[in-house]
Amino acid sequence: MAARYRATSTLPYLMRTLGNKESTKPAYRGTLPSLRRAFSLYDQINLIDNVPDDQLRFQGYTDTGFTVNGANYEGSLIAIGNLILSWSPKRISEVTPDSLAMFQLIRPIPEILLLGTGRQVQHVDPELRRFIRSTGMKLEAIDSRNAASTFNILNEEGRIVAAALLPYGVSS
Repeated sequence: MAARYRATSTLPYLMRTLGNKESTKPAYRGTLPSLRRAFSLYDQINLIDNVPDDQLRFQGYTDTGFTVNGANYEGSLIAIGNLILSWSPKRISEVTPDSLAMFQLIRPIPEILLLGTGRQVQHVDPELRRFIRSTGMKLEAIDSRNAASTFNILNEEGRIVAAALLPYGVSS
């Protein structure tokens, strides 16, 4: 019981001490939070920044692109496991089964496709939903910021995941 009391009384001091240090990370316009840290009592201690160098990690976003592993990419992207590709659609109406045809060939099949629809969640055409289901994947259509964060978490867990992301500045 005494050890538990010491640990809980030390925690606020530790948090204040860590909070006073200046961050050495570059400031991006929109940094992507880690949901693991958001739900931790030790949110100033980032244990998951020790991600292997060869693993894709979305670090930030702008209205026109994304920052992945320290490199800036303009436009729409597809990320599958540790592979990143430029993608042609500029808005949600251009996302068609043809634009995602590569998922018929990719093995192993990702368990989920995170479709980043830009700044806001947008309606996905039922034909596109049927196509994604026919490939064996589940579809989650969410705003691009949250899609990138979710990709990071699932990828860090070692799950087979894919993301098709429109830039955050896309609104319709």
